[in-house]
Amino acid sequence: MTWLRVLPAVIVVVLIGIFAILLLRAEPPPEDMLIGRPVPQLDLAALEGRDGFDPATQSGAYLINIWGSWCPPCVAEHPVLMALQAEGVTIYGIAWRDPANSANAFLDERGDPFAGVLMDPNGVAVIEFGATGAPETFVVGADGTIRARWAGPLTADALEQVIYPALDDR
Repeated sequence: MTWLRVLPAVIVVVLIGIFAILLLRAEPPPEDMLIGRPVPQLDLAALEGRDGFDPATQSGAYLINIWGSWCPPCVAEHPVLMALQAEGVTIYGIAWRDPANSANAFLDERGDPFAGVLMDPNGVAVIEFGATGAPETFVVGADGTIRARWAGPLTADALEQVIYPALDDR
């Protein structure tokens, strides 16, 4: 009878031990699968009235920024993109699930930091890039491979820690 009283406590201790072992053995999350790989091929149309781009024909290092006019963090990030463009950084945009008139109005009102913009109305590019949402920025090296990725709005810290070092590693 005493054993039956102790059994639930023994089971709980054993389960805690198993979970602790599993947690301690957990492997770190894998690195981004796209880092070091070529930019995915994109079969997307240019934003009406603006230049498009083809990653296969670009030269030099550049950024690809996934954004949307409907996205509040994209609005917050926009001045950073404008400053990068003013510094001479080439940036290409992918307007994700955005009507052309909304994307154009956004760029007309706030300024256009992009050397070219592609429309991704169905989220095809977002899937190819493995993006988790908007905004998301990829640094592409002069060799056409992805050097770095930043999920979320670009900030001064993101530029210093991720973007500039990857651009310098051409």
